[in-house]
Amino acid sequence: MRLDQLNFHHLFYFWRVARLGHLTRAAEELNTSQSAVSAQIRQLEDRLGEPLFAREGRRLQLTDTGQLVLAYAENIFGLGQEMLGRLQGRVAGVTRLRVGSVATLSRNYQENWIRPLLSDASVVLTLESGLLQGLIERLVQHQLDVVLANETVPADPDRPLHCRFLGSQAVSLVGPAGRWAAQALRVPEDLDGLDVVLPGPRHALRAQFDALCLSANVTPRLRAEVDDMAMLRLIARDSGWLTVLPEVVVQDELRTGALVAVGRFTDLQERFYAITTPHRHRIEVLETLIAGTG
Repeated sequence: MRLDQLNFHHLFYFWRVARLGHLTRAAEELNTSQSAVSAQIRQLEDRLGEPLFAREGRRLQLTDTGQLVLAYAENIFGLGQEMLGRLQGRVAGVTRLRVGSVATLSRNYQENWIRPLLSDASVVLTLESGLLQGLIERLVQHQLDVVLANETVPADPDRPLHCRFLGSQAVSLVGPAGRWAAQALRVPEDLDGLDVVLPGPRHALRAQFDALCLSANVTPRLRAEVDDMAMLRLIARDSGWLTVLPEVVVQDELRTGALVAVGRFTDLQERFYAITTPHRHRIEVLETLIAGTG
């Protein structure tokens, strides 16, 4: 079969069914009938000369050929989505940059990273936050240009991603200046029995902190665990408890003297990464941001 004989409309219907794994849901999404979707896929199979699906109970399973065709369809329609996203952002010379950030990442860090663009009138920013997996799905579908994260993503040959290290920051123990300004603590050795606030279990730092305390045979008194860094900042500022966090989270409070660092973890660092897709169209302002922090 020649390329000009390939019906990309049929391929699009196949792509949606393959991603959803269900004819009825695909038909609803495409606003058409299940029989129409089935007919489109049968015509594609006839053209290719091989079946793309095998039915197992009420679900459709991809054949080996179906897996291969899906891999190419992901690239074809993913790049189409990327093209539309780029064209929608290119209005009157404007560049639209779509940035996703994991919910456990400091908003101060995110703002510091995009700060060079805040005074650039030619750039329109779209900023989203969420769980890493959901953001990666949107990245792969070219609905985001970059995901900022504090952890890497596992290698997956079926979903290749570029993960660029942006830098790291030491983690500190901070407390209100009125109580802790004249004190210094060894961490984690001096934390036994002290009231502490920690990043939540989903945060990349939490398991490392727990392991350090276990090795040192110390048991701090947990008063709160917080996933969202903006909320962690507020609790650090207002609670009076000691808080374990990267200093960038409370950079303003440290600068004004409302909070002080009473100890620093030599073995704990938060690392920052920019995750992109390998087929991403070159966005000059994004390349400049990544290069400037590498």
